[in-house]
Amino acid sequence: MAEKLTFVPTLDPKVEELALVDRLRRSDQVAMNTIVSRHRDRLIRSATNLLRDSHEAEDVAQEAFLKSFREIHKLRDDRAFSGYLYKICVRLCMDRLRSRKPTGEAVERGMGGTDRRVVNQILVQELLAHLPPEHAQTLVLREMEQMSYDEVADIMDIPVGTVRSRLHAAREKFRAIWLEATEEQAR
Repeated sequence: MAEKLTFVPTLDPKVEELALVDRLRRSDQVAMNTIVSRHRDRLIRSATNLLRDSHEAEDVAQEAFLKSFREIHKLRDDRAFSGYLYKICVRLCMDRLRSRKPTGEAVERGMGGTDRRVVNQILVQELLAHLPPEHAQTLVLREMEQMSYDEVADIMDIPVGTVRSRLHAAREKFRAIWLEATEEQAR
């Protein structure tokens, strides 16, 4: 006798997210844990790319989750929770960056046995600090986090055309300071 297979439809991610948000609004702990587990790693990675400090990024990510849960009533039903969460996180990162005191410390760029990729990653992080904050933020979200133009626009609360123009300016500026920095390394 053949066993009958049961088809269980998978939920559309948007529909599933709406259901989680609805449960979250009713203080459902399981929904809260599900949301944290889905977004935690990427949120920390995004914050680390912006802040260049993994410990501070973890603090910001936790703060972003808490704020998003506390203010879930502000999320419109037609907006994605993930965009709402990342917008909060990016704003918290930008607040922290603005409150930092500039330092004159430079990263040692000696190649003595250090893997070239690690040196390049350090250099990228250092050079991002030389961009205006809105350009660095746009570049990180689009290039490092691989977010779509629409996602970046939603997170930054700006039109897609502004994302494109900031991204163009950020790439040009970054390219110029990259070339300058790598020429100095070659000397």
